[in-house]
Amino acid sequence: MRSHEGMGTPQLEYAPATGPMPVSSAAPEVGLSRATTLLFALAAGLSVANTYYAQPLLDTMARNFAIAPATIGLVVTLTQVGYGLGLIFIVPLGDIVDRRQLIAGQGLLSVIALVSIALAGSAGMLFASLAAMGLMAVVIQILVAFAATLAHPEKRGETVGIVTSGIVIGILGARFVAGLLADLGGWRAVYMTSAVLTLAMVLLLLRALPSGRPSASTDSYLAILRSTPILFLQDRILLVRGLLALLVFAAFSTLWTALVLPLSAAPFSYSHTQTGLFGLVGMTGALAATGAGRLADRGLGQWTSGVSLLLLLASWGLIALLPRSIPIFLVGIVLLDLAVQAVHVTNQSIIFNRHPEARSRLVGGYMVFYSIGSATGAIASTMAYAFAGWPGVSALGVAFSAAALLIWAASRRLPIG
Repeated sequence: MRSHEGMGTPQLEYAPATGPMPVSSAAPEVGLSRATTLLFALAAGLSVANTYYAQPLLDTMARNFAIAPATIGLVVTLTQVGYGLGLIFIVPLGDIVDRRQLIAGQGLLSVIALVSIALAGSAGMLFASLAAMGLMAVVIQILVAFAATLAHPEKRGETVGIVTSGIVIGILGARFVAGLLADLGGWRAVYMTSAVLTLAMVLLLLRALPSGRPSASTDSYLAILRSTPILFLQDRILLVRGLLALLVFAAFSTLWTALVLPLSAAPFSYSHTQTGLFGLVGMTGALAATGAGRLADRGLGQWTSGVSLLLLLASWGLIALLPRSIPIFLVGIVLLDLAVQAVHVTNQSIIFNRHPEARSRLVGGYMVFYSIGSATGAIASTMAYAFAGWPGVSALGVAFSAAALLIWAASRRLPIG
């Protein structure tokens, strides 16, 4: 490996057997219209929502299939297992096959999985269909990598910001939508509705997207799988950005996993639909963070990261005031979602510019850090609440946020391009 640093983005060269092909073979940037960028965001948001619909429906599913409360958690676990396997084994394919065809194929398989969930007659069929749906949901990351490749270089950060905002909105809105549709037509209606919408989205994408075949790609499938960890181990910037993703999404998951516990108990006793409304408040912060991509395009990625991580840490001081002040708590939610989204957008803008020819591998590897952080936050937050209540959850969020800020401070002088 040789590193070349100058006025532009550092480029790393690898032998074909161990890493990505030379930068000159990357797919050409052709630009994206505003409408197509929004279509990417909408498709990504719809896809990620599929993996979160089950969270407010677990009690209903458990009753429907006579599943013990301790076992119904497999609904979420198997979805995440499928998603994790997809990040490792499917997303890297975007660097060697036509991304348009890959997106369409995953979309159609997602439709089949969603219909299978809606029609499931046994717990076994439900679990298998949810795992398959999670596996196909990694189309989200292929959409992000494809959008970054098609965008003009000077607009790449902004484009990534818009698409990833669609993802965060999908995550935060899924709980509310699932609760609302379940109240109207039962939990199966949630997945059947999503199947119809996903099929419509696939047809729109087939009409709107250009061919996405990487030019002059000679790497084998096994070679690209091996090259993904090598990229992160040999490029310190990638590793730092992965660690930041792990910690900020651990903080994000700490809030959103544990939140239902105090809100569903006295003195609030909110329903699933009411709790889902808090996710809509968080969308304000997610939308506001789209500007982080524009700042990254201007070379201000490190500055944006530092300010965002300070906001993340400060947000927990407001979040900790639950249940004493709901209005202040809501401000804390907005700040947390703003900060997490801003760091996420900046991270992706930076890593995509370092290795343009390996964007699918980069987003797949990066999202493994994301998934580890989300799982860690989910497990740790419920334990913290059991032992120390909401103050324990807030202290955990502070710990994750402070650790991320320390890592950024230690690495802030590293050149990011």
